[in-house]
Amino acid sequence: MKLWDDVARIMISEQELQARVKELGQELNATYTDEDHPLLICVLKGAFVFLADLIRHLEMRHDVDFMEISSYGAGTASSGVVRILLDLERNIEGRHVLIVEDIIDSGRTLDYITRNLLTRRPASLRVCTLLSKPSRREIDVPVDFVGFEIPDEFVTGYGLDFAEEYRNLPFIGVLKEEIYRNAEI
Repeated sequence: MKLWDDVARIMISEQELQARVKELGQELNATYTDEDHPLLICVLKGAFVFLADLIRHLEMRHDVDFMEISSYGAGTASSGVVRILLDLERNIEGRHVLIVEDIIDSGRTLDYITRNLLTRRPASLRVCTLLSKPSRREIDVPVDFVGFEIPDEFVTGYGLDFAEEYRNLPFIGVLKEEIYRNAEI
């Protein structure tokens, strides 16, 4: 059995993803300059594929760092408890910072990250997310760059996982409900 067999349908194709990531890169090129030298913070694990493709379209000097945040566990819905599992290696005081996220759902995780990072006094703090589910938002969080707004469906692929699987799918797919039904929190 292949992972593809667990996908009910493709929501965003590989070609659509690549085209939009290129456009997001162009938007970031119009926003930042070499002098800004932004620090891109990849929120692990889900955003690493998105970040890898995104930086290939950036023309300005930039740095990359990583944070790992936990709020889901093995389920399909946020537990509401947000924890930092891996913190930044760099001091961000006075830096232009861009958080690179895979998906913004309830807004709890992003709210936690932005509040935490703002205490470190960056010069600016912006957010770029591949996917946004505005219908699920519980906390209003500012998002500066959005790849796709999607409906409230459980998606995987292109870095997004379910129980650490499906990250390698080259598209955003909706899993068959029987795959995740018993994992609800």
